[in-house]
Amino acid sequence: MTEPTLYHNPRCSKSRQALAILQASGIEPRIVEYLKTPPDAATLKTLLGQLGLPANAVLRKKETAEAGIDPAADETTLIKGIAAHPEALERPIFVHKGRAVLGRPPEKVLDIL
Repeated sequence: MTEPTLYHNPRCSKSRQALAILQASGIEPRIVEYLKTPPDAATLKTLLGQLGLPANAVLRKKETAEAGIDPAADETTLIKGIAAHPEALERPIFVHKGRAVLGRPPEKVLDIL
């Protein structure tokens, strides 16, 4: 079993709120600062499978446009684009027991505990 993991940006208020909610629930997740340590394409594909979402559902609009990623591109192209430009990935993403949830709103992290 893998440990609870939070794909986190400490500069993001929603990400910080999600971390605080987890900690208040007694969960001390492994923190992946995905801007410093971006997930590769294979990891992103796994995360998307755990989320049950297509790549275009985890794109941040402004950052996607700034990175020149076409949100209408095919899944493989989008995953490669996110891997190359992790700032385009929506946050936070919490992974626990083989499932994942996008912490928007932050309380959604509780959905998979």
